[in-house]
Amino acid sequence: MADKRRSPASSKAPSKARAKPAKRKAPRKPAAIKRGPVARALRWVIRWTIGLAWSVLWRLGAVTALLVLGAAVYFVTTLPELDALIDGRARGSVTMLDREGEVFAWRGEQFGGMITADQISPHLKHAILATEDRRFYYHPGVDPIGVASAIRINLSEGRGPLSGHGGSTIAQQSAKLLCLGVPFDPARWESESAYEADCRETSLWRKIKEATYALALELKFTKDEVLTIYINRAFLGSGARGFEAASQRYFGKSAADVSPAEAAMLAGLLTAPTRYAPTNNLQRSQDRAAVIVGLMERQGYLDATEAANALARPARLSEAAEKRAGGYFADWVMSSGPEFFTRDTTEDVLIRTTLDQRLQTAAEEALRTVFDEKVREGSKAQAAIVVMSADGAVRAMVGGRQTGVPGLFNRATQARRQTGSAFKPFVYAAAMDFGYSPLDTIVDEPLTINIPGSGPWSPQNYTNRFYGRVTLTRALQESLNIPAVKISELVGRDVVQTVASEFGIQSDLAEGPALALGASESTLLEMTGAYAGILNGGSSVEPYGLTELTLLGDDSPLMDAAGGGIGERVIQEEAARKLTYMMEKVISEGTGTRARLPDRQAAGKTGTSQSARDAWFIGFTADYVAGVWMGYDDNTPLTGVTGSGLPAEIWHETMVRVHEGIPPKPLPMIVPEPSNRTPGTTTTSRSGQSSSQKSPEKPDNIAENILRDVLRGIFGGN
Repeated sequence: MADKRRSPASSKAPSKARAKPAKRKAPRKPAAIKRGPVARALRWVIRWTIGLAWSVLWRLGAVTALLVLGAAVYFVTTLPELDALIDGRARGSVTMLDREGEVFAWRGEQFGGMITADQISPHLKHAILATEDRRFYYHPGVDPIGVASAIRINLSEGRGPLSGHGGSTIAQQSAKLLCLGVPFDPARWESESAYEADCRETSLWRKIKEATYALALELKFTKDEVLTIYINRAFLGSGARGFEAASQRYFGKSAADVSPAEAAMLAGLLTAPTRYAPTNNLQRSQDRAAVIVGLMERQGYLDATEAANALARPARLSEAAEKRAGGYFADWVMSSGPEFFTRDTTEDVLIRTTLDQRLQTAAEEALRTVFDEKVREGSKAQAAIVVMSADGAVRAMVGGRQTGVPGLFNRATQARRQTGSAFKPFVYAAAMDFGYSPLDTIVDEPLTINIPGSGPWSPQNYTNRFYGRVTLTRALQESLNIPAVKISELVGRDVVQTVASEFGIQSDLAEGPALALGASESTLLEMTGAYAGILNGGSSVEPYGLTELTLLGDDSPLMDAAGGGIGERVIQEEAARKLTYMMEKVISEGTGTRARLPDRQAAGKTGTSQSARDAWFIGFTADYVAGVWMGYDDNTPLTGVTGSGLPAEIWHETMVRVHEGIPPKPLPMIVPEPSNRTPGTTTTSRSGQSSSQKSPEKPDNIAENILRDVLRGIFGGN
């Protein structure tokens, strides 16, 4: 190629002398573009407009900066000292202990006490920074980079610039938690919920105010002090305010001792406390924690080995948090305790209760077992269980099939339902107290009673058969209706009403003869408490769950229930022991055989209300009383279910588990001796008078029954 560049002449005889290079001419200057007058005018207008805009903008920016700084300085003057900003709860908390002193439930807003930024676990501190504000220590309270990034993300996801990601710093979030220093005023807000909603407003003006307040926090306090405010005021689900309370609530340990996995789970709650609360959905909370572990690793807070360990061993709930025992029981204690120390407390309260967590678990497992194995899938039927001691101390309570969740409808305490034949023991209690014997007889035969205003009423037995002369024991054992009505009419409905109400049935009791058949309504708690009165020898009980109430930090209790729940005597002890014998026959030989226990005596009674809308089984051993109700919330009749069926089986499953490890004891009952005594002979009655003054000589004489009813209406009394 080099040869081709030469001419033939030069290739043959190259020149000895090199030619001088020619002088380069200077480049010509481009000719000036001539602009017309319109173009020059337009160019001048543009330059003038840009200059004016810049002049206005920098002056406006300067004025805005001065205003923001002035507002921040003003906020600084209004800020109290650090200690006053730590606990911002409007209400106090209630912590409940079981009978062994173990925590099993929390209510209200929990605050675990102040913990500072340098006291919490370094892992927790790093998790918070990685999640909420990675440049926390490098900005003055507002992070322009974070705001710009949040706006970009929001717009890219099709939302408004201020909707979704906010780019808020920890200082700005603290300003929101402090509600810009505005306290709750009942005259301004209808409720605390409205107040909190106002504090969470996301308008542009609100964001500007939050940014200004955040600058004030940074001017007033150090970075670690701002972080201290945040970690103590943040809401973290399940009523926990602050990371110390949340750590105690979920892990049973201080926030100073949490592991990387636990720290990641706690920090993950900041985005959506209720959704990610591990007590609501542990798997969801663990998945969120895994994301936080990844952030901590990418930002250098965890090395690869630590991150791998945290992912391989995710955080688990403490034993108390995992059990979530006694949700219905805790709700009942809160509703039945003094309002100013429970529902509306402004103090932190510690309540010791009667709950036995072993028995609570037994009741929940029994209910779940029967429904899983013997109730058709998809059934909406509900059930409730109450277990208590003979003095009325409630040991377990299940208010429905859904357990472990607070605030649900409690069918054990709130549902008033017809008791059916479960009411009959109070009829026979009155009879035993009047001196009748379990072996006295009565005729089961057709019966018609004329009810003023309603006409004739003819009760029927469940089998639609009549059994002739039967003992009172068999009448109760087989749940015969006509003998129960006869006995009620003989001793007096008013007496039966008195016995039932004194045993604890607080509902309005039926006035007509159907009283004896359980036409009245009651709650399961009331009925179980009334049966406890039979077990303890005839004294009334007041079901109770609170044994001691103390303000957190105090040594002496403000109130206690040292005396238990036993009240006044209702029937004589001998009468109660006779009735216990009769009720034992219900389980050993009568309608309640499905409730029979394999290793100990038990007494009880089945009950089925009109149209089978409610099914009951209530009974007791020498150690515990238990009641079971089953039905539909909308009063739909049960299909193929009576008190002798599924309720008796639930009771059986419950009591088998309840008595595990407890040596069997005989029931406190009197086995009657055969006697030729005719009902009506003189014995000591419940009022101390001779029973011959109160009970008829021929209880099966229907004409005499009617005559006595007429005379009672005229002259009163018995």
